[in-house]
Amino acid sequence: MCDTHHNSPHKGLQHEGHDQEHKAWSRRSFLQALGIAGSGSMMLGSNFLTASAPSPLTSAIAAAETDNILILIRLSGGNDGLSTVIPIEQYDSYANARPNIYIPESKVLKLTDEFGVPSYMKSLEAMWDQGQFKAVHGVGYEGQSLSHFTGSDIFANTDLTTTGFSGLNTGWMGRHFENIYPDYLISPPPAPAAIQIGQFGSLVFQGEETNYAFVTSNIDQLEEIAESGVRYGLEDTLFNDCMYGDQLKFLRGVANTTYEYSGIIHEAWSRGQNQVEYQDNGFARQLALLARLIKGNLGTKVYMISMGGFDTHGNQPLAHERLMSNLSIAINNFYEDLAYTEQDDKVLSMTFSEFGRRIFENGSNGTDHGKAAPTLFFGKGLNGSAFVGEHPTLDNPDGRGNLEYTMDFRDLYATVLAEWLCVPIPLVEQHLLDHPYAPVNLGFNCSGTDFPEIAYSDGEPTIPTTPDSQTESPVVPSSAEINAIVHKPYYPTDDAPHIYIEMPVTAHVDIQLFNIVGQRVGTIRNTIMTAGANEINIKESMPGHLAAGKYIYRIQVQDHKMSKSVMVA
Repeated sequence: MCDTHHNSPHKGLQHEGHDQEHKAWSRRSFLQALGIAGSGSMMLGSNFLTASAPSPLTSAIAAAETDNILILIRLSGGNDGLSTVIPIEQYDSYANARPNIYIPESKVLKLTDEFGVPSYMKSLEAMWDQGQFKAVHGVGYEGQSLSHFTGSDIFANTDLTTTGFSGLNTGWMGRHFENIYPDYLISPPPAPAAIQIGQFGSLVFQGEETNYAFVTSNIDQLEEIAESGVRYGLEDTLFNDCMYGDQLKFLRGVANTTYEYSGIIHEAWSRGQNQVEYQDNGFARQLALLARLIKGNLGTKVYMISMGGFDTHGNQPLAHERLMSNLSIAINNFYEDLAYTEQDDKVLSMTFSEFGRRIFENGSNGTDHGKAAPTLFFGKGLNGSAFVGEHPTLDNPDGRGNLEYTMDFRDLYATVLAEWLCVPIPLVEQHLLDHPYAPVNLGFNCSGTDFPEIAYSDGEPTIPTTPDSQTESPVVPSSAEINAIVHKPYYPTDDAPHIYIEMPVTAHVDIQLFNIVGQRVGTIRNTIMTAGANEINIKESMPGHLAAGKYIYRIQVQDHKMSKSVMVA
C-alpha cells in the first residue's frame, strides 16, 4: 500500500499522481486481460493463459548456433538500489540520508573494500567467490520516468519517448524474434522462443504481429502444464449437441494453437529433474521449474520470471529483507542445480526493475520512486565477479533526491544480445531503435569486440580466450535478406484489403491465405513477379466468397517464407 504519511520531511519526493497511476495501470492490465491490448490473452477455466510466438531474437540465436540461455528477472515495483548494493565509500552520506532504515555496518557483507550487500543476501557470497556474480552500478536513462506504467514500458520497448499510454508497442526482444521468424504466424519454431511466467504477456516480447512468449499467469499454471501437457480435444460429442458447437470447436482450436507447446514443455519436464531442494515460495518455484526445463533440453533460449513487492513506500527494511533473501537463496540453489548437469556455464540471469528509489527515506520507514539502480547478473559465464561501472554520488542528488544514472540500460541489453546470445551487431542496433552499440565488459564476448575501458571496483575480471570459430563477426542471418522484399497489407478507397509487394529482383512468388487457426483458405497468387512494385487485391484474387474476419497471408520466395495478418471486412 502506498505511503499516506503527512509528516515526512521527504514526502514531497514522491511523485504526484502516484495513486491515480496505479489505478491507470490496473485499467491497462484489465484491457490486456481481455485481449484488447498487448498479446491477446484468453480466459479459460477461470485462469488467464496467453501464448506468444517466437521472434527475431531466437532466430538470431539459432543462426549464431549458440546454446546460451538468458533469464530475465523482473523486480516489480521499483527495487531500492541502496538496500541492494551498499556504497561503503559513501557510507556516512548513506546512513545520514536514512537514519531509520539504513543497514548497519555490522550487517553489511563486504565483497570489496568499496561495496557490499546486506547480510541477508549472504547466499550470494559463494557465487561471488566462484566468479558468478556481477552488479552494474547506476543503471537508468536520460529523463527517467518515475511512473510504474511508463517506466515498465520504457525498459521493455527501449523507446525513451514513451509517455503515459503512448509509446512504441513492440519490445526489444519482440523485434528480434520478428526479424528471425518472419513466418512465425504459420510456422513457429519447434520449441517456445521464450517462456514468461506473469499475469500478462510482457511488452518485452511483443512484436508487430504477436507476442513471442509462451505465457502463463502464475507458477501454478506452468507447473500444471509441465506435469500434464494439457490440451483440449476437438473430437467431442458435445460439439454435436451444443447449440454453439461450432463456436466451441473454434475456441478449442484457438486454445490448441495457443497451447501447442504444452506437450513439448511436458516432455522436457519429464526428462529433467531437480537435484537441489528449493524453498517453498513463488520465486524459488519459478527457478526450480526453469532448471528442470533447461535440464530437460527444452530448447527455449529466453525466459522471464518475476518477483513483486518492491514498491516499498512503507516498512521497507522487513519487506526488502524478505524479498532479497528469497531471491539470493533461490538464485544460489538454481545454479547449484544446473551444475549437476554442467549447464551452469550456459545460463545467464539478469535483473531489471522499472526504476530505483530515492536516496532519502520518507516518513513511513520506506523510500519513494527514484531513478538509477543496480542491475544484477548471475552465472558462470560471467567469468569473474565484480562491481561494474561508476556508482552515482549520494552527495549531489537532483532536487528531488534522485540518484542520477551512470549506465544506460540499453548498453546492457545490447551487450547481452551481441555478446551472450551472439546476435549480429547491426541487428542489435536496429532492434534497440538505432541505439549505437556501446558494449559493457561483463566477462563474455561473442563478437570479438574490443571493449572500452570501464571501471571495476575489484580489478579487471578475466575474459576467456575467444575460440577461433567465434573470432569473426556472425553473418547476418538469411532472414534479414528477406526484408529486401517489402510487403504489407493496406486498404485503399474500396476498403478491400490489398497486399503491396516491392520485389528487388524478378522471382517466383507463392502467396497462400490461412484462417487464424492455421487452416489454408486458398491461393492468392502463384506466379513470377517482376522487380518493382506489385499490388494485389486479396478479395479479387480469391475464388468464391471470402467471409469477414482476420486472416494470415504467407509469402514464399524460393525457400524463404514470411507472414502477416490482415482484416477482411
